[in-house]
Amino acid sequence: MRIGILAGEASGDILGAGLMRALKQHTSEAIEFEGIGGPLMQAEGLVSRFPMERLSVMGLVEVLGRLRELLGIRKQLRQHWQANPPDLFIGIDAPDFNLPLERSLREAAIPTVHYVSPSIWAWRRKRVNKIVKSTDLMLCLLPFEAAFYDQAGVDARFVGHTLADQLPLVADVQQARQSLGLNPDDQYIALLPGSREGEVSRLAPLFIAAARRCLAQRPDLKFVIPAVNEERYQQLQALLENGMDDLPVQLVRGQSRELMTAADAVLLASGTAALECMLLKTPMVVSYRLSPLSFFILSRMIQVAYVSLPNLLADRMLVPELLQDQATPQALADSLLQQLDHPEQQVSHFTALHQLLRRDASAESAKAVLELLQRRRGQAHG
Repeated sequence: MRIGILAGEASGDILGAGLMRALKQHTSEAIEFEGIGGPLMQAEGLVSRFPMERLSVMGLVEVLGRLRELLGIRKQLRQHWQANPPDLFIGIDAPDFNLPLERSLREAAIPTVHYVSPSIWAWRRKRVNKIVKSTDLMLCLLPFEAAFYDQAGVDARFVGHTLADQLPLVADVQQARQSLGLNPDDQYIALLPGSREGEVSRLAPLFIAAARRCLAQRPDLKFVIPAVNEERYQQLQALLENGMDDLPVQLVRGQSRELMTAADAVLLASGTAALECMLLKTPMVVSYRLSPLSFFILSRMIQVAYVSLPNLLADRMLVPELLQDQATPQALADSLLQQLDHPEQQVSHFTALHQLLRRDASAESAKAVLELLQRRRGQAHG
């Protein structure tokens, strides 16, 4: 059996390696994998026709600068697989690169699978029309994604989330505090103002102001802030030193997962951190601010009731979402103190949602892929 498989960045390499391992475990057939992937996929036997780093491009300007090379790589892969058809192709995330490739291969009668749904359920829903023409099977990390695709006539399978598989149902708070050198008896609030420079510029002063309001009411509180890289560390350190050095806050390089585990409550920018915080069972408040023009445009494009994944999964306002003008220091402080006083209001639901997402995503994905192959072989022989 020959399978084409393509991942464009480190997160896709992790997903791809898990899927490749599970495919080998769930069939007695020998499998040859070729395409593009990183070291984890190559360790599982992938022959990578191009270095994965050539696809790992962030930002519009960077993409435009490399557009000719990216289109050239996609064209070479398309021509190679059309001339030497694999039994199946799997595109992992990277929808702007993978979906057009999937469409051309599908038109050449090669079955195609897309692993990780784009967020079309949230905005630009008409993109589903392109997906209908591109993929035979969509593997979804979240249950409401599969329901959306079913309504659109796309064969979709909810396989669960690999992060839910990796993280324990009960987090070890004391171990996290010990590893970070935090006092086991103190109350901590973690502040996560994002990973990009612009996010940190907008949100960190707001989050720090909220921390001050919390401290005014609870003088014994302590605060921790993780910096995703050295650039953000320097940026946050400059903010804290600019007249804020009296705040009892500890700035840490990396270790955001450990900090979220160790904290009694978390104030964070909306995004995947909210899902991780939910899986770690730490009460949270979600907040975000954009420029007024960006918020005006985006708020008219978004087609879901909530912005954070815990609320989308629960289908209700389980986690407070304080966005744009609602995101004032006092409102954030009041909401954080509410979570400190009543953590059970969120945590019991977090456990249920964790169990919902914990399905052994790699194994479920492998089963769905092999079922698609079996159906296609049956149709060919029929």
